Amino acid sequence: MRALFDKNVPYRIRIYLTQHEVRTVAEQGWNRLTNGDLLNAAEAERFDVLVTADQNIPYQQNLRNRVLAVVVLGTNKLELLEEDPSEIVRAVDGIRAGSIEFVKYTHPRKPKPGANFS
Repeated sequence: MRALFDKNVPYRIRIYLTQHEVRTVAEQGWNRLTNGDLLNAAEAERFDVLVTADQNIPYQQNLRNRVLAVVVLGTNKLELLEEDPSEIVRAVDGIRAGSIEFVKYTHPRKPKPGANFS
């Protein structure tokens, strides 16, 4: 599967998607493309899935009749994504053409050392 990482996705998480060809918006030279144009370019280049942290994209863009699937990450904070990358892998591995998958991150914040909550 060919996956495209949007510019708001930490590119370092690509190491968890070893079974896929992963390219970044920057590598494609598409940094200046807006959402609609980016979706069109990705489809024209035969990408299968766009991975983005833009949680508004499903509401701003009409994703019906698209071949491109979209995985929307609930955060773009690398430390949270790397706590459990299996959810990203599961979403990308299981996505179907034209569908959208939300990957939620509800990990509780770890208390700072020495913090007293009593």
